[in-house]
Amino acid sequence: MMVEWKENELERRLGLYQLFLKLYEHHSSLLDQILELENLYQPSLTGVKPLYIQGVVDTSVVYVVTNLCESTQSLRQPQQIWTIGRDRGCGIQIADRYLSRHHAAIQYVEQQGFYLIDFNSTNGSYVNSELVYQPVLLKDGDRISLGNMTFYFFINHSHHVLPTVAVELLMQLVPTNASDRIQILTSPLETEKHLAAKLDDVQISKDTNLIEKLQHQIHSLSAEQQSDILDRFFNRQTSDK
Repeated sequence: MMVEWKENELERRLGLYQLFLKLYEHHSSLLDQILELENLYQPSLTGVKPLYIQGVVDTSVVYVVTNLCESTQSLRQPQQIWTIGRDRGCGIQIADRYLSRHHAAIQYVEQQGFYLIDFNSTNGSYVNSELVYQPVLLKDGDRISLGNMTFYFFINHSHHVLPTVAVELLMQLVPTNASDRIQILTSPLETEKHLAAKLDDVQISKDTNLIEKLQHQIHSLSAEQQSDILDRFFNRQTSDK
């Protein structure tokens, strides 16, 4: 009786396995999505950082940022081709036995974008669960599978130069010394404005040490800026006599 039950159970599991193979063969993308939803609710996977490659086009400079290596790295390549594989000569070298030595590459083509190219790898390359047979133009958010690894690809085409930080905030960030009357700021232009404001607000004496301190603080300014600040200093000192 027990032997018959085991045979029936083995036959049932074999049937389920064959059914799974057929389902994966014809509907692999659907199964991938189901598995991803399943992973969201597994406590053992919480805290696992998502893997990615981000292509960055910054004016005339093109590079990628990725955490597929041991640490997050910014990678520049003069030919704008980033190879991926097990070989140490690859730009992105990954110790995955399911990867070929030279598995695939990401290439940037000017005025077109980033492409994924498969180097006739043993286990193939996939973009959004579709097997890659020829170079595929990547879109922001594409899911790429190589060997036993899945990561996302992002694209950054724009950048913005942020305005300078207000002097009031800089004064809170820079370490201060109670004996100093003037703060050292990060921007020469902001330093000039700040020093000029301080000279208008504080009572200036004939202390030569203070003069030397002022000269030391403004050494990073241009000659014209230094001259303007020192003129205001001496004019204020003369008016206070």
